[in-house]
Order: sequence, then structure tokens, then C-alpha cells
Amino acid sequence: MSAALLRVEGLTVAFGHGRGRNVAVEGLSYHLDAGETLAIVGESGSGKSVSSMALLGLLPPRTAHIEGGRALYRGDDLLSLPEAGLRALRGNRIAMIFQEPMTSLTPVIRIGQQLTEALEEHRGLSGAEARDKALEMLRLVDLSDPPRRMRQFPHELSGGMRQRVMIAMAMALEPDILIADEPTTALDVTVQAQILDLMRDVQARFGTAILLITHDMGVVAEMADRVVVMNKGRKVEEGPVGAIFARPQAEYTARLLAAVPRLGARREEDGPRPVTADPARPGEVVLHAEGLGKTFAGRGGLFRKAAGTVAMDDVGFTVRAGETLALVGESGSGKSTSGRAVLRLLEVDEGRIELEGEDLRALPHGSLRKARRAMQMVFQDPFAALNPRMSVGRLIGEPMYIHGIAQGAELQDRVAELLRRVGLEADHMQRYPHEFSGGQRQRICIARALGVEPKLIVADEPTSALDVSVQAQVLELMLELQQSMGLAYLFISHDMAVVEEMAHRVAVMRAGRIVEMGPRRDVLGDPRHPYTSALLAAVPRPDPTALRGKLPKLDLDTLPMGALRQAAPNHWVAA
Repeated sequence: MSAALLRVEGLTVAFGHGRGRNVAVEGLSYHLDAGETLAIVGESGSGKSVSSMALLGLLPPRTAHIEGGRALYRGDDLLSLPEAGLRALRGNRIAMIFQEPMTSLTPVIRIGQQLTEALEEHRGLSGAEARDKALEMLRLVDLSDPPRRMRQFPHELSGGMRQRVMIAMAMALEPDILIADEPTTALDVTVQAQILDLMRDVQARFGTAILLITHDMGVVAEMADRVVVMNKGRKVEEGPVGAIFARPQAEYTARLLAAVPRLGARREEDGPRPVTADPARPGEVVLHAEGLGKTFAGRGGLFRKAAGTVAMDDVGFTVRAGETLALVGESGSGKSTSGRAVLRLLEVDEGRIELEGEDLRALPHGSLRKARRAMQMVFQDPFAALNPRMSVGRLIGEPMYIHGIAQGAELQDRVAELLRRVGLEADHMQRYPHEFSGGQRQRICIARALGVEPKLIVADEPTSALDVSVQAQVLELMLELQQSMGLAYLFISHDMAVVEEMAHRVAVMRAGRIVEMGPRRDVLGDPRHPYTSALLAAVPRPDPTALRGKLPKLDLDTLPMGALRQAAPNHWVAA
């Protein structure tokens, strides 16, 4: 303990006063040694992020209060330092990267200026020296064409590129400690693997200690040396990563690990758990799409024509009653565009979309509105999907009222029954979305979709923003509803373990095309396309003894057309 780079003792943080006082962190103690990675894990609301932000004075001063404890860094107590002292340390000796880089980067300032600002402020470098150092850091984080990136704004970069910029910014001053707060949660599996490889590389180069805040146990197994487990603001367990995974002492830790979906766990089964439909004898066709194409127009200039972005290119698939077809791939692969296209939430340029045999593209607006009763959507962010000014009762009841299913007392009874069906209480209908947790809000979205008795639900990353235990509950609910109602799911996800849990069939998308499609067991267990293999190789395993190797760089654009077209009748591959 005496040799620790950072030592936190009895940290207690509360929000509010009197009856409204809420203790977010209570008596938290841990130490972080030079060059090691300490993971702090737990569900949302456990106090992980609050405890890390308290160290750097980033909590809102009017509502948050540090009621006790010390945080010793090189003899200084971070919790009692004046603002000038914290400012000298922030970004300089202790740096932080956040879950969503888009909200952490100033949207109206170019990347280059944001990178050089700290170098000029803390190191006193000239403009040219700071620029040279910034370019060096962008090369270090393997960002293509650094001079061009320096001239761009944050919105012109992808999520993975923005996170690389954040890491370059954090490491430019070679800090002693890097606090990484959910640095990969919003990223696709291959981009996540690249970011984790990058964090290990910069840690080895600079000897930086990493304080990793996450709820992803696969990332913990891959990155951490030691683990602190938090629940409801308190530390419940601490130890080496191998011991935590192999022999958890706290019941909460055991439950957290049990809720983690593990890729390969369902590989020998014919369907997800519980089996909803026999893949050999599927139900009636609910959705059929073929030849879908969509190109988004680009921004042109005065003397040049804008180049469009191909979002879908000859996309086609079928989903039957009681079946789940998963669309997987990286951001920009066309998954979400395909999901919105089949519901006609955006118009395609070409192709055919049939819902129970009816051509949706031929329907006028009035008829389309009626057809939408049979098809509903569940979005990734339930808070953004719910009107914050409407009560839960009105939110769930609105689709049923619009479609003439029920009104008055009957509508209230149906809303109450739907709430009970998704594991909530009838009296919750008087509350508003902000009064619920993320998992509860997603249950409300599912109840809203179920109210009109749909045949098809398009679920676009419905659990990616949820903690593992809440994710497990929502997935169980979706499986139970599918089994009892015969729902067809188009399940869009980049989490391959969740896909294995849910899907009967899997379609792999890349650059707007489906490159491989077949039964889940075949696609995940015996992938034919190298891109599918790359996706599976990038999945972090929640097992410290079975770590993946460094992700290879795969240039899929060099594959010859027509290669890999050997396929079983229900399992095909496109180059």
C-alpha cells in the first residue's frame, strides 16, 4: 500500500441534502500501482463513475458533496486540492477518457486545436512543436492520414476514430494515470478490440496505470490485473482478476458473472433458449425483403459532384413467425438502415418489401399506417425513444388508441396488463420516463410495441446500453414473449454472444451487403467468410485464462469476386 501510485481511503460522496440526500459512494477504498490496470465493475448506479469523477473534481459542485475520505496521489490529497492544483494535474498527470467521445470533444473546434491546446497549456510548447507532437500521437493511435484528421471536426469522424483521438489527447502528456470510463461500451466488437489493443500498447510504451471503469466483464478479463466490484455505492469484493472470475466470494459478484452471455455456450443447440421455433420447420413468412438498395447523397462543392454513400446494396432476407433473424456487423455496415427500411421509416431506392405477402412499397400513406400495426420497432436508447413529457400510461396506450384497438377504461386495463406482462407494476403508468432505470425504460418500450399485437418486431441494439444483469432480464423477456406470441424478430446487434443467445439465423453485413447468412450454429460455429471470422475473433471472452490474440488487420477489399461462394443450401457466402 505504501508504494501505491494512487491510494483511495474511505471515499464517501452524496448528492443533495436532508430527506433528498442520496449516498452514491460510501466508504470506498482501493489502491492503484504504477503500470497496472485496476478495473472497477458493477451495474449502473453502483458508484463507479461517480467515484472516478470525484478524484478530479468533475462532479457538479452544487449537488455533489464529498463527505469523507482521502485520495492520495504522490503525497497530495486530490479531494482537498484547490481548483488551481487540480487543473495542474488534470490531463497532465491524471488523464481521463469517457464512454462517448462525441460529447467529450468540442463540436465546433477542429481536432488539431483540441489536441494541441493541452500541450501548449501544460508543457509550454510552441504552436509548431505542439502540432508535431499531436501528429505523432495520431500516428501512435494508428489513425489514418493524421494531417487531414487535424483539420477535421469531431462529427466528421466515426465513433472508433473519435475514441482514438481521445486516447491520443489523453496520452499526449504521458500521464501517470489514465482513467478510462466505459471506453468501449458504445463501440462495435472489432473497433472495441482495436481500442483495447491500443490501450495496452500505450500502457506498455509509457508505463501508465489504468483505472478502468466498466460493466463489460469480457473487457475486464482481457485488460485487468485486479478488480474492485461495487454494488449500491459500496465495495463488495476486491482481488486479482483470475481469482474474481474463478472463485467469486460475494454473492453479487457471482450473479454478475452468471449474467454474462458467453459466446459458444449455445452452439450445440438448434435454437436460442428457450427454443421458440424449430428451424427445420419454421412458421409462416412474416417479412420478405429482396434486392434492397439505398444510397445517401454526399455533400458536394461548387465545382464537384457529391459522392454518395451506399448504405444497402442488394440486401435480402426472410423472417418467419416465431423466428429471430439477427443482423450483425460493424457501424456503417447497413444493419440499422436495413431495419428502418423494412418498416418504411426510410425509403429505399430499389427492391421489394413484403409484410405477410403485401407489398409495403406500393402502399399509400393511409394504408401504410394501418399496416404498421403488424410491425413495431424497439430502439437502442429507450430514453430517447420515449416522450419525456408523457406519462408511461399515455406512452403505452397511444399506439392502441391510434389504431382503434381500445379507449377509455378498456385502454387503461390493457396498459396495466402490458406493464405486468413486462415485469412492471400497474401503478407505474402514472410515472414519467425519467423516473425509471434504463432496463425499466426498455421494458416500457417493449410494452408499447406489444400493445398493437404486432407480428414483427425490429429490435435495433435493444440491450447494448444496458448492464449485463439487466440485459439478461430483457433478453429473457423477449424470448418469453416470442414463445408465447409467436413473434418474428429482426434483431440488430454487434454483440455476438447476445446474438448466439437470441437468434435462429444470422446474417452478417459489411459495407451495405450481406456477406454471409445461415443457421446460427453454422455461421457462428463454422464461419465461411473471413469478415465473419474477424468479428468472432474480436469478441472479448469473459475468462482471464482464454484471451484472444492481437486482432489481425484484414484487407477484405482484396478478396477476389466469386471466392468463398461454396455454401450449403441454407448457408451462403458472398465475396
